[in-house]
Amino acid sequence: MFGLYIHIPFCASRCIYCGFYSTTSAREKGERLSVEEQYVNALCHEMELRMEKDDDMFGRKMTGLSSIYLGGGTPSLLSINSLQKIFQTIDKVYHIGLEWNKEDNTCSTAIPIEITMECNPDDVTEEFAQNLRFLPINRISMGAQTFSDERLHFLHRRHTADEVKNAVKRLRGIGIKNISVDLMFGFPNETLEEWNDDIERLLALDIEHISAYSLMYEKGTPLFRLLQEGKVKEIDEELYRQMYDTLIDRLAKAGYEQYEISNFAKLDVQSPKFNIQTSKSKIQSLYRSQHNSSYWQNIPYIGIGAAAHSYGNGKRSWNVADIKAYITAIQKNRLPSEEEIIDADTHYNDIIMTALRTCEGIDLSILPAEYRTYLIRLAKPFQQQGLLKEDNGKLHLTRNGIYVSDSIMSDLMKV
Repeated sequence: MFGLYIHIPFCASRCIYCGFYSTTSAREKGERLSVEEQYVNALCHEMELRMEKDDDMFGRKMTGLSSIYLGGGTPSLLSINSLQKIFQTIDKVYHIGLEWNKEDNTCSTAIPIEITMECNPDDVTEEFAQNLRFLPINRISMGAQTFSDERLHFLHRRHTADEVKNAVKRLRGIGIKNISVDLMFGFPNETLEEWNDDIERLLALDIEHISAYSLMYEKGTPLFRLLQEGKVKEIDEELYRQMYDTLIDRLAKAGYEQYEISNFAKLDVQSPKFNIQTSKSKIQSLYRSQHNSSYWQNIPYIGIGAAAHSYGNGKRSWNVADIKAYITAIQKNRLPSEEEIIDADTHYNDIIMTALRTCEGIDLSILPAEYRTYLIRLAKPFQQQGLLKEDNGKLHLTRNGIYVSDSIMSDLMKV
């Protein structure tokens, strides 16, 4: 089993904090086909090319999808025709069993897997929502970021706070029962009261999944340049901790499981598996992101599209981060990717960087004896400080450990 990621690099405008590969141009003058059409054709052909390769990075034919994720960029900018073509090719190549229900004009898959598409709230018009019925998508991830129109304007986001609420309502109206929303904290001059208001408005949406991040100042972004020029200032460490504490406490009280440092999934208290006598911390939410969890759990995945990454069979590869170069290579039946072999030390470091982010932590039994001994020795001081804890053979961060997780991970790695 493996996850499939499709990268859609088109954006209507560029947010000032974004470091992902994307472009604001989907059509160029003089082109017979729009860039969108050329790119979608290339995506579909890349899937076919990868299937045709006998020596693919998995060492076998790529079948058995565990999840599908359309990310970006902004996948919701694509036309319904482009999206249908992508899913028809996925079905042709990976055999997900697309099924059409003529009674209610909806599309689904014979194989019950999580299929996520990222959307901008303002793209979710009534027409867009109705078009989603023609696709097998069963999970939507939206970037709200904040419910302050002033802060949205600062980020160069093109939606308003009210449009998030309207988008959720429209998605519910067509039967989407799994919605995730991204939220940010730590804006310049943001107060704890304002952050509490953002959380309050998010909880009022009653969604299944929340991803919450502090505002990051990545090199090369307009936001980073504003920081360097002294036009904005990062929040202090104490306020950051108060905001993160508030987030964890309020979401826990509202019935969300923190299953990864930045990700929270709603607990299904209606499930027969839920026992009120059992601590909520022992219950695994049905709404965890299955696709993103594959990254943290060492599950292979294939990335299709410009700048997309793939992992499996002891290898990692990445496509060229250039739409024109990507399209040209695919048109010549060539995969525009570079590849690296993952040695034992790199694999161990990858586990430290990914598994330790989750609430379960690192399963010590999966590590070779040499690395298990090495990790246990280095982890001991952090355990004595109450930053790491071992439960049933799994090493995980404590709540205090989360705040210094980057430092802990660095110290646990092989250099």
